[in-house]
Parts: sequence; C-alpha cells; structure tokens
Amino acid sequence: MQNETGLITVLSGFSGAGKGTIMKHLLQEYPDKYHLSISATTRKPRTGEEDGREYFFKTKAEFERMIKDNEFLEYAQFNDNYYGTPKKYVEDLANSGHDVILEIEMQGALNVRKVFPEALLLFVTPPDAVSLKNRLVGRGTESPEEIGNRLAISDQESFYMEQYDYLIVNDDLETAVKSVHDIIECEHLRVSRSMGFVKKMQNDLSIYKK
Repeated sequence: MQNETGLITVLSGFSGAGKGTIMKHLLQEYPDKYHLSISATTRKPRTGEEDGREYFFKTKAEFERMIKDNEFLEYAQFNDNYYGTPKKYVEDLANSGHDVILEIEMQGALNVRKVFPEALLLFVTPPDAVSLKNRLVGRGTESPEEIGNRLAISDQESFYMEQYDYLIVNDDLETAVKSVHDIIECEHLRVSRSMGFVKKMQNDLSIYKK
C-alpha cells in the first residue's frame, strides 16, 4: 500500500560529496519512479537545452514577478542570474502521485521545509573530511585556493546537517543510491503519510463495532 500523493524529497550535500552522481544513477535505475524537479532561471539557454527540460527559461522581469507573487519554493541569485524552484510545478507532480526530488543547497532546503513540512530532507556526505578534500582535488577543475574556499564553505554547511532527516554517507555509490531509494520507499509507509488509508480502514471496520 502506497500513499497516492508523491513524496517531495530534497537532496543536499557538500560540494564534492557526489549528490549529482547519486541523482543521475537513481534516475537511470528507477526512470518511472522519480522526477527531478526543474528549476527556473534567467540565464540564456545553452546549445541543445530546451525550455521545460533542462530549465524553465524566464526573463528577469518574469522571474521577479514570480518572486513578488510568491511562486517559488526557494530561489537564489548567482553570477547575475536568478535560479529558483517553481512551487506549482512541484505541487502538481506530487499531487499526481509522482515522487519529486529537488537537488538544492541547504538554505533552499530549509525554505522548502517551511512550505512543505512533510518534505523529506536527505544530506549527502563523504565518510570523512579527508575524503571530501581528495574528491575535490581529484576533479582537477579548481585551484588549491578555490578548493580551500569550498572546504571552508563545507565547514559552515556542516552545521545544517542536524536539521536533515537522514544522512547518506557516499562511500560506495551503489550503496548510496540504494539507500536513497530505500529511505523514500520506507517513508511512503509512515503512518502519518497514510492517514487516508488509516481512516478508510477504521471506517470499514466500524460495521463490526459492538
């Protein structure tokens, strides 16, 4: 028995923890099970990108009108461009029975929790700080100074960990992907998420009341 409403799950983690890789494999292994939330952005589409597939592409005026009308679960500004998660898009997917996953940063995750208190928050972390540094170095895409800055940010972000529901220790990719899937499956069976079923069972059994 599963709840008819899909779960809203937020996946966050340190830079270099592997949350993007986990998401990629999760969607590959369970293509009909999960939907990755699509963000809106004011940046220009890159070659091959399509509106409604990679992003919902908006003008700055459109985006700021959506902010004013409280249409985002969360939003932020990077490099003079806005990025945000449209509230109605996520609500419509969940209400149609789809499990929706948002891969966003910590502050955005806590904003989602304010709007959807029932949202499931998962935090991805490597097994230790040394592993995190080694992964950042191994990517070969950043200078030692940039890596140092990312690790300093991770130090600050570590204090958000205790506000999440579950930790995903990404030491082995296959195990981490399975952990995310298993947690979401188990959450569907939580009594508080299945009150419709509980009430129906109580009502059906009432005919036997003495």
